[in-house]
This record gives sequence, C-alpha cells and structure tokens, in this order.
Amino acid sequence: MAQSVVWTHETVLAADPGSAAKARAFVLEHLVEHRLLYLVDHVRAVASELATNAVIHARTAFTVTLEGRLQSVLLAVRDGSSARPQPPVDTLAPASATSGRGLMVVSTFSESWGVTLWEDDTKSVWASFGVRGRPTGEPAGRTEQT
Repeated sequence: MAQSVVWTHETVLAADPGSAAKARAFVLEHLVEHRLLYLVDHVRAVASELATNAVIHARTAFTVTLEGRLQSVLLAVRDGSSARPQPPVDTLAPASATSGRGLMVVSTFSESWGVTLWEDDTKSVWASFGVRGRPTGEPAGRTEQT
C-alpha cells in the first residue's frame, strides 16, 4: 500500500562535481527541519552516491527529491538518462579502487532502493529509509499533557 506524502522538498542541481556536496547539504537541511537527525548520516551518504552517479554517468542536470511519508523518508535522484545503474559484477571492489561501491552503499544504508524509468527517457533512482515510531509529519520530542 502506498504511503501518503506528508512533506516534500526538491532541488535541481547541475552536472557538476560540486553537486554531490549540494545534495548532502540539501538532505541535511530538510532532515534537520523535520527533526529526523538519526537519518542524516545514511540519507546523506546515499544522496552523495546518487548525485555522483548522475554527474558521472548521466552527465545531465538532475533533480533531488526528499519526501516524508507516514513511516518512511524517500530520496530520489532523477537525471536525464534512461540507462539503469549497473551494480558491479565483482561486489568486492579492491581496497585501492576509487569507484564501484556506490550501489553497495545505497543498498547498505537504505531499507530498499530501485529505479523508475519514465516515458520521457529519464530515470529516477530512489532509496527508502524507515522512520522510527512516528509519522514524519509529527514533531519529535516530548508531548506534555495537562
């Protein structure tokens, strides 16, 4: 069953090496805004990997979307390429490798991830992260009853 979207934020970034840092900052800003601090490290790592993949492989501007849902946060990066990301055949990249671990990071830090192909020959790579014990629209912290 699809979850209702409680909040959403979106930014468009250039196919530029500095865009991965901008994607991380975007995620940090909005997760802090919604008091989801415990998700920051994992969502930022995945945002960085997906943004880097868009810059290196799609070589197009891309849109980063962060959605709060009732029991999850969804991160999506939509770029101008229809090419699906390909996990490396050898999942154990050598320690000296400077690339090839991105989808392993996405898989490790998210609850689930996937690819949506769009009719306009673009794609979104998305990752979902579980929210602890409360809908994302509710503020964190203590509630006092009088």
